[in-house]
Amino acid sequence: MAQKYTEAKRAGNRKWDAANLDRVSVAMPKGKKTEIQAHAKEQGESLNAFINRAITETMERDGSKK
Repeated sequence: MAQKYTEAKRAGNRKWDAANLDRVSVAMPKGKKTEIQAHAKEQGESLNAFINRAITETMERDGSKK
């Protein structure tokens, strides 16, 4: 049985996220998200991991120095 998160754990996660993560909202045509999720799953990645990898690899290919 899966362990349930307590409110204290959720609050701690939100605090960590706020201190360590930037959030970006991306708009795309209807259905594209499902297509990208399926591709990410085929690669053994979460949607978030796939998007981050795609961005990083594209920036490296384009010659970005970070």
